[in-house]
Amino acid sequence: MEFQMKKEEGFTTTTEFGELHVAGNEQYGYRPYQLMVASIVVCSGGVLRKILKKKRIDIEDMTITTNVERNEAKANRIEKIHIHYKIKGQKLDEKKIHQSIVVAGKNCPMAQSVVGSIEIEETFELI
Repeated sequence: MEFQMKKEEGFTTTTEFGELHVAGNEQYGYRPYQLMVASIVVCSGGVLRKILKKKRIDIEDMTITTNVERNEAKANRIEKIHIHYKIKGQKLDEKKIHQSIVVAGKNCPMAQSVVGSIEIEETFELI
């Protein structure tokens, strides 16, 4: 990837999907911490979705909410990400969903990239 400095603030790059604007100020693009959190959360959710599909566990919908803890004293670094899955479906087995979330966490490249530096907590509810 190549990032080009923007005149006003931040940087931009072009991907296969389109143009991505990144800046420390939300008026000029996505903030880096938003992209980091989104990468970890969406990667985890995507891997979970694939695992459930492989296990032939049909879900109707999934919503992921997140809470991020940052440490202002240490450059506002991300300390913890709490990922909460709301999974909708019929006759879902809580134990199988929990096991699938554990496996997904171990197989998500983004989550594995921050092991030891960012705590990731995952919870879920069945709807």
